[in-house]
Amino acid sequence: MASRLMLLDTASLYFRAFHGIPDTIRRADGTPVNAVRGLLDMIARLSTEYGPTHLVACWDNSWRPAWRVALLPGYKAQRVAAASPDGDTETVPEGLTAQIPMIREILTVAGIALVGADDHEADDVIGTYAQSAGMPVDVVTGDRDLFQLVSDDREVRVLYTARGMKNLEVLTEASVVGRYRVLPGQYADYATLRGDASDGLPGVAGIGEKTAAQLLGEYGSLDGLLAAAADPGSGLAAPVRAKLAAAGEYLQAAPAVVHVVRDLPVPALEAAGARLHAPGPQARADLERLGSGWNLGGSLNRFLHALAAYPAEQGGETSRYP
Repeated sequence: MASRLMLLDTASLYFRAFHGIPDTIRRADGTPVNAVRGLLDMIARLSTEYGPTHLVACWDNSWRPAWRVALLPGYKAQRVAAASPDGDTETVPEGLTAQIPMIREILTVAGIALVGADDHEADDVIGTYAQSAGMPVDVVTGDRDLFQLVSDDREVRVLYTARGMKNLEVLTEASVVGRYRVLPGQYADYATLRGDASDGLPGVAGIGEKTAAQLLGEYGSLDGLLAAAADPGSGLAAPVRAKLAAAGEYLQAAPAVVHVVRDLPVPALEAAGARLHAPGPQARADLERLGSGWNLGGSLNRFLHALAAYPAEQGGETSRYP
């Protein structure tokens, strides 16, 4: 099997599972398990259909990093919980909050690599692995910000979940250009100019999608556009100059916020345990114990069946449970 890395925007997927699956199925203590079940089904489906040899569940160690907020105080501000004393707690449905530790636990028991980085988002972990993987990469997300990572040369695609897991869109450079009329390498600048309400990015007033794409097509990048705005002889229209000037402070800060970090000191793929494998007998017994106690039913069975297609786990095993 040719090597292929799959990077999961884990929070994007478990939020989708939580909202897409009724919470009527619960474990004995009444805790819903729809997000856990849904994520297991997603991993089973993705590994079966796309055949990754390596998989990393990328994690938000910080969903709203302080350094991004320092640059743009409104970054993701609309998602901050009303009762958050420090402005750092995300609004998460109560039924999902209880499932997040369960998700971490079952992925760990199954031997799925789970990687985060302090003061960074999962997007940054994804960007770092996608940049340095040395093999084809599939990024699974419902977040448009990660379109900036798409690269035909490096064989990086995005499996976009916005229309649901049964209607995944496989985005290549041509797909991004077809949607937005900008190259993936221009997407972060495009989002900066256009704005993105979901991330609290105001954009440049008076510059929408069409104008942003047109300007980037002509000047190549935000830096090129700002250089033209500073050059009286560039031919840039006066109204556009005025709009850019009015947004000058925002345009100085936003690029570092919008561009995904690609050089974090994350563990190498093999050190992180990213190579997919079938759980050994002890891990399987531990998973089945969790499945029974958490009422995971067919979702765990499908997950185990998908992993059974991979080579067996190597080395000795010890149970995580007494």
